[in-house]
Amino acid sequence: MNKVEVKNIYMNYHSLNNTTEAIKNISISVKEGDFISIVGPSGCGKSTLLNIIAGLLKPSYGEVYIDNKNLYSVSNKIGYMFQRDHLFDWLNVWDNVTLGIKIKNKLTNQQKEKIEKLLYNYNLLDFKNHHPNELSGGMRQKVALIRTLALNPEVLLLDEPFSALDYQTRLNIGDEIFKILKLENKTVIMVTHDISEAISMSNRVLVLSKRPAEIVKNIKIDFKANYNSPLKRRETPEFGTYFNDVWKELNNQ
Repeated sequence: MNKVEVKNIYMNYHSLNNTTEAIKNISISVKEGDFISIVGPSGCGKSTLLNIIAGLLKPSYGEVYIDNKNLYSVSNKIGYMFQRDHLFDWLNVWDNVTLGIKIKNKLTNQQKEKIEKLLYNYNLLDFKNHHPNELSGGMRQKVALIRTLALNPEVLLLDEPFSALDYQTRLNIGDEIFKILKLENKTVIMVTHDISEAISMSNRVLVLSKRPAEIVKNIKIDFKANYNSPLKRRETPEFGTYFNDVWKELNNQ
């Protein structure tokens, strides 16, 4: 059974004078535990597609299913991590991470224990009383991820989650977050401009065309089991082959 099913999605924007076609007949099947990356030219509609999957935008035509149930609005099964961490500077790490659960009035002792364990597992427990401006960029992204995981979503949507970080931090935090998501057994759909990031983290890369966005290539990514992190995968001969395949498709746009 597919965890997420995107069926024949079209998205048109209307103004007084014309209609802009943003997305054209996109269908995606995502199995439980998949890590899917979506790449494409700037402005082609990648984030729009992610917002439709999240239930934040209603498509002009087509449907999204989660566990075979039609998605009509925002679902508790979906967590969304944006380009920027959106942490509140006046709240410490603990209060930032627990904010969503507090809003839902579900901060039980069991939830507190779970969040403490997440912070401990990912080397942030000692910083629970620190404020965001006392953390590095990579640590802030991990806090943002744990805040999302605290709500226990089954599907995670990542919209350029590392784009605000410098290159070295981006590589390291990408490696860490990949391991976290695998340990937490999440299904992930990520939008990124970074081909290397998409290949090294995913088991499938979807290449979109220029607007109106269509899927022009669906590339299955398969590394040997011992290459179990994005950094290790970048060292393999297969990595270069996959990179060239994606690059060729993007250059043909």
